[in-house]
Amino acid sequence: MGNLKIFVVEDDLLYATTLTYKLSLNPDYEISHFERGKDFLANLYKKPDIVTLDYSLPDINASEILRQIKQTHPDLPVIIVSGQDDIAIAIELFKAGADDYIVKNQDTHALLWHSVQNLREKVELKEEIEHLKEEISQKYDFSQAIKGNSAIMQKIYGLMEKAVKTNINVSITGETGTGKEVVAKAIHYNSKRKSKPFIAVNVTAIPQELIESELFGHEKGAFTGASSRRLGKFEQAEKGTIFLDEIGDMDINMQAKLLRVLQEKEVTRIGGNENVKIDVRLICATHKNLLEEVQKGNFREDLYFRLLGLPIVLPPLRDRGNDVLLLAKYFLDAFCEENEMSRKTLSKGAKEKLLKYPFPGNVRELKAVIELAAVMANEKEIQATDFVLTEGNDFADFLQEEHTLKDYTRQIVMQYLDKYDNNVLEVARKLDIGKSTIYRMLKEKKLNRYGFI
Repeated sequence: MGNLKIFVVEDDLLYATTLTYKLSLNPDYEISHFERGKDFLANLYKKPDIVTLDYSLPDINASEILRQIKQTHPDLPVIIVSGQDDIAIAIELFKAGADDYIVKNQDTHALLWHSVQNLREKVELKEEIEHLKEEISQKYDFSQAIKGNSAIMQKIYGLMEKAVKTNINVSITGETGTGKEVVAKAIHYNSKRKSKPFIAVNVTAIPQELIESELFGHEKGAFTGASSRRLGKFEQAEKGTIFLDEIGDMDINMQAKLLRVLQEKEVTRIGGNENVKIDVRLICATHKNLLEEVQKGNFREDLYFRLLGLPIVLPPLRDRGNDVLLLAKYFLDAFCEENEMSRKTLSKGAKEKLLKYPFPGNVRELKAVIELAAVMANEKEIQATDFVLTEGNDFADFLQEEHTLKDYTRQIVMQYLDKYDNNVLEVARKLDIGKSTIYRMLKEKKLNRYGFI
């Protein structure tokens, strides 16, 4: 934050001068002094960060001023500075919203200094929280989180708007890499539950024997290794949203337990007898066709209808037309900015190549392809030859995963070593890097068939 604006309301001019001087020793403090309560209230629109308020003013008493402050600026911190060491008065002022009560004596200045310092930390924390909330809100604004102008994406936005207005369960289906979790987060962070937790659980990432404990929690001693009580993901998501990814791969026995939780709106921790009521919004996702899984006997029909709620089917990238180019530009600009690289653009040939490629890994693959091309390109304009678009091999799998810039660099070096028969000098010339860099990677055994170990 910038300078901390402190309003000192004090009718004793000598005392106010001393107080103002002491606080002004901190160059980050901007002090304004008011002798009368009415003058202070008339300037309250200037939005001070902290107010120090003398209890005994000639025109308005501190209790009335405090009441008016809290009426229009409920979060404004107020420190009462009083000549009366009266506990009853202090208690009443605290009840009215005062943040601190300091008695005038030889320690007043030191106490006030510490009180202001503590309140400043609270003000900064509040600003940081508000900033993060705003950042999250902007990040998950539909038009920001999910880029796309195609007709099919406009329909998706419409469904998301409907999902935001209620607590209905949402089921998201689509191929891997289409952005199912991004959509889930956008719905949560634009809903009434946005200030509460968003808990994401990938069903396939949890061993079958642990998933019940992960979702519903356990009591101390429930099983070997359960040294303490542990809240499950449903309890952690209280008042918020739980996102169950790849729900189609959940074990059939676990499906029955999940169904009971959804029906009863309560969980029972493993090893416990208490039924814990929950208020959680459920969003689930899968790349499978759940109705087909029901027909095959792999998924419970009753759970299917319980989960279905508002269905959102995300289209594959190949069906989104020019959204490919819109997303490509977004990923390219973001990558260059994040890595402090000169801004790059896509050539006509590069755009044509992107539009023709089917992107089996969808948006996730496009992001990886664009970031790699930004590193590969020697010029400010990315050419079609800078793209590595290969299907059905290890490198295609690599591109569909999230990696660091160093990982991409190693992969590029490995690709060029393969291409030029391990001719280090030629690879160094082609990539415009020092041959010692390549030798060092080889010596440190940082290169393998995937580009890194």
